[in-house]
Formats: sequence, structure tokens, C-alpha cells
Amino acid sequence: MSETVRDEIILASSSQSRKTLLTNAGVNFEPISPNVDEDEVKYSMRSAGVSAAETAVSLAELKAMRISRDFPNHFVVGADQMLECGDVWFDKPADMEHAKAHLMALRGKTHSLHNAVCVVKAGQVIWHYKNEARLEMRPFTEEFLDMYLAEAGEDILWSVGAYQLEGLGAQLFYKVEGDFFSILGLPLLPLLDFLRGHKVVLP
Repeated sequence: MSETVRDEIILASSSQSRKTLLTNAGVNFEPISPNVDEDEVKYSMRSAGVSAAETAVSLAELKAMRISRDFPNHFVVGADQMLECGDVWFDKPADMEHAKAHLMALRGKTHSLHNAVCVVKAGQVIWHYKNEARLEMRPFTEEFLDMYLAEAGEDILWSVGAYQLEGLGAQLFYKVEGDFFSILGLPLLPLLDFLRGHKVVLP
């Protein structure tokens, strides 16, 4: 890579949600997409019997490592989230039709979001964190779902579950157990604590 990065922190992600979370928290960073073939990694890990939670950890580390090779002096943040319902892993929906199918499959059930974040510097993982959130969707009507999809629009295609809990997506749920920021895509508070400890953000 030939680009110059001013800030000490690089977010190895193209996720708008993660960028928004860090920006709103007042963190100066540079976002760079790691261009990782996540589908291939997930397929390989699932075939090897690796859990969804550990797959999230591996993907977070892979993303950060990919960027750290070109920017060894920076703190590179990698993150990933895996949605698991029963023994099925869900990916980001390709279009609104897939989003509807995903939400119909999750309707009335409890699913898990496995969240992972790590920081890599000079090609070494210097910190990582993972957690799990459990979310119970209510048995909403198809009429409500059609309204939700029309109102929420294609922004939900950036969400692995085709919902945005910070907005209209809250109406999809009965119960949510877990860290709010992690559900949005990034375990923000533990990450901020790590960055303060390394004086990358003000303690």
C-alpha cells in the first residue's frame, strides 16, 4: 500500500457501523478495508469443526494482520461478528429478498451474536476480546416485516442479522441480553479501555 496514514489507529474494516461507533466516541483513526474473503474463511473453519465464536476471533485477527503487514507502526483494530441460530450461521444478506428470508428464519427464535475485536501491532496480536449476545426475536407478522423492510431500507444489508438495533430494528425483539455496542458491531468499551492503557487515547 502506498497511502499515508496520519493517525496511530487503523480500523481494518469497511463497516459503517464500526466507523460510526469509533467516530462518535471521539477516536481518531483511519479506516482501511482488509479485503479478506470472509466466505472462504468461514467455509474452511466450519468444515474443520471450528465454532462460530472462534471463527469470529480468527476473522478479526486475520483482518488486522492483513493491514498490519503494511503499517507495522500502527495499532490496527480488527473486528468480526458471527450470527448463529441453532446450527446455522448467517451472513450479511445479499439483497432485500435475502434480508426478508433471514428475518423470517430468525422470527420467534433466540440467536447468538459472537463478537470479537483484536489489536495488532508489528504483526503481533497484542490484545483481543470476545463476548456473546443473545437476542430473542418476537413472532412478528409478515405485514410488520414488510413495513420494516420498506422503512429501514438497504442500510440493513450492512448488518449480519438484517436489523439495526439502534433504530426501527428494536421492534423486532422481545429480549436482548448483551453489550449494546457489541451488538452494533464493536465491543467499544473494552477497546477504549485498552487504547487508554496504551495512551493512544487520553486516559
